[in-house]
Amino acid sequence: MADERRGGSRDDRRGGGGRSGGRRDDDRRESREQREERFRTERRDDRGRQRSQARRGNQGYRSAAAPSQRRRAGDPARRAAWDVLRAVDDGAYANLELPKLLRHNGIGGRDAAFASELCYGSLRMRGFYDAVIERAAGRPVSQIDAPVLSTMRLGAHQLLGMRVPSHAAASETVALAREVNGAGAAGFVNAVLRRISERSREDWVAEVTGGLSGDAALAIEHSHPEWIVRALRTSLGEQAAELEDLLVADNEPAAVSLVARPGLATVDELVAAGAVASSMSPVAATWEGDPGALPAVRETRAAVQDEGSQLLALAMAAVPGTGRDHEEWLDLCAGPGGKAALLATLAHEQGAVLFANEVNPKRTELVRRTMAAALDAGAEVMIGTGDGRELGGEEPDTYDRVLVDAPCTGLGALRRRPEARWRKTVADLGDLTVLQGELLDSAIRATRPGGVIGYATCSPHLAETVQVVRDALTAHPEVTAEDARPYFRAADGSAIEGVGDGPWVQLWPHRHHTDAMFFALLRKSPVAQPDSES
Repeated sequence: MADERRGGSRDDRRGGGGRSGGRRDDDRRESREQREERFRTERRDDRGRQRSQARRGNQGYRSAAAPSQRRRAGDPARRAAWDVLRAVDDGAYANLELPKLLRHNGIGGRDAAFASELCYGSLRMRGFYDAVIERAAGRPVSQIDAPVLSTMRLGAHQLLGMRVPSHAAASETVALAREVNGAGAAGFVNAVLRRISERSREDWVAEVTGGLSGDAALAIEHSHPEWIVRALRTSLGEQAAELEDLLVADNEPAAVSLVARPGLATVDELVAAGAVASSMSPVAATWEGDPGALPAVRETRAAVQDEGSQLLALAMAAVPGTGRDHEEWLDLCAGPGGKAALLATLAHEQGAVLFANEVNPKRTELVRRTMAAALDAGAEVMIGTGDGRELGGEEPDTYDRVLVDAPCTGLGALRRRPEARWRKTVADLGDLTVLQGELLDSAIRATRPGGVIGYATCSPHLAETVQVVRDALTAHPEVTAEDARPYFRAADGSAIEGVGDGPWVQLWPHRHHTDAMFFALLRKSPVAQPDSES
């Protein structure tokens, strides 16, 4: 009985040869032998260790390091970039957060440069990378935990935006993921980055813009919200063919521009220290490295300042004023103090006094610190805190020159503030344009008859620029617009080209390598003289 229970095939126990007869068993045995052979040759290496499907025949990405040798933590530069991305998500500003982290962790030289490009590049190109990550992950980025998504953005930028070898970009980013996201998330990051690395940037552009056209396609490829792309197209007007050049320029890291504050420092001094004199602004030089290494910067005799901001301050000082001795100038929105400090030195050269007003007490203190060298040199500067919208009613017909550097969307400084494009929305324009109009109205009322008003924004959006000025001209018939273009002069004294048809000036990153600064010059009519015959 035991032999019966254990012996014979399943078909024999069913009472005979079964449906296929005895040959079925031979076929099954042959198939099993074939499967076993395939298992030995395809699924295991020479030592009998099992290999994954992706690694058969050296297919797919795999680490060259043994598991025991793989990094369990990211390197300090990548970790610093990740920390900044997380801080930005919580409301911080990258240009303030990153230098602080680099100093705290003792990261300098090439590692600091790598961290800066990784951080700023990931923030600038976030829109494009998110579209790529969605395809590679097979899910919307809204369904990926924010800390993990930050890691993936850093990896995507290394793969598609930097000259980092694919294997290093993947392995180092996965090591970072193990440290900051956990082992489980690291596997997910690894899988997504492997899929991203399988295609070139050009292939991914074609993939994520497929089926799109016009501004929608440009918005994804060049990583700008679509509403900003539309606004920039409108602002360019007849030069809208330059739109893509502008978007490209927005994504290129801006050079570090220094200003040599007149009477306190010279461009020659900065050049002697290793800077390169600018051809755009007569008081500017460009610098590579940490500006804090320069004595002139540490002493506030020089500072980091975009050349567009320098040019509008120089224009404000160059335009004829009321002709009074000892003119009084006003910077209505002075914080954090860069333009105010340049105006202070220019006013000092002309025997004028500058009043610097700022609504935020903390920013008022920044203005005071920025002015240190100018104050030490004897510049007459009065620094105070107050609401600029009320100053015109409190001090009417008082100042010979008034600068309104109005709060704005900052769309002209996207090169320097990469997170700004993701924080501003169309809805912000309403409140901002109301505030801009109120500030300009106050400035006009505060200006002495015959005096001039400069209205500036770091945005080319027509609602924040031309429309605000036109509304003010309508509301104040005693004010007229003057052509600002003659007062924008390059370092060699020549007129700066490509600033528009006037009377206002619009600078552009792709034309002038400055922020997209807007400047309008208005003059308040002098008091009518009494008729001599009356």
